[in-house]
Amino acid sequence: MPNITDKVVVITGASSGVGEATARLLAGNGAKVVLGARRKDRIDALVGDITGKGGNALGFKTDVTRRGDVEALVKGAVDKHGRIDAIVNNSGIMPIAPMAALKIEEWDRMIDVNIKGVLYGVAAVLPIMQKQKLGHIINIASVAGFKVWAPGGTVYSATKFAVRALTEGLRMEHRADNIRCTIVSPGAIATELPESSSEEATRKNLREFYKMAIPADSIARAISYAIEQPADVEIGEIVIRPTAQDF
Repeated sequence: MPNITDKVVVITGASSGVGEATARLLAGNGAKVVLGARRKDRIDALVGDITGKGGNALGFKTDVTRRGDVEALVKGAVDKHGRIDAIVNNSGIMPIAPMAALKIEEWDRMIDVNIKGVLYGVAAVLPIMQKQKLGHIINIASVAGFKVWAPGGTVYSATKFAVRALTEGLRMEHRADNIRCTIVSPGAIATELPESSSEEATRKNLREFYKMAIPADSIARAISYAIEQPADVEIGEIVIRPTAQDF
């Protein structure tokens, strides 16, 4: 596909859901994908599957809460391919619970994965993209970054508001470097995300809510659409949800 073929794309959280779907779609259209996730066995299987079908994929065990892991993922891409055209900061968790439950460890984890993990991805690629005078940073936010999802999703919403703010600020600061920035805000998507809550009642409610969920491929196509635009066209934000979803 024009503007996808041979592009070097780094994807975090690539072992399942949106990350995996995006890796498969982009690789199928000729991109060179460099994939990171904590579950090394899943990444290795995905890389094997993509390369077995003639695609170009490389995988690394990556915990986005560890800055060194993210830097190693990006360095692996540069060592192999000499450049990075795009990064998809996709890793995210959604442990939903009321504030009064005081799930403080979960709050910390959400901040570490959903905000700091994105920032570590940005920090790893930004000097490279500035030097190239070319690049595309795609950050996965959420519809919960527009409207606070309460009760239960207050801290999750806070992290996704943050992702939208930092991506927009990044766009404003780096237009002169020819670095494009895209925010992708999904609604209910069929992934493992709803299962990350530690409260059974909450998980039950989420499973009910997610019965309307659309496939992860829906987000992958949106990401592909943003990447495939000509270099002078920036898709700033995409909100994508099931037609039936009101939130």
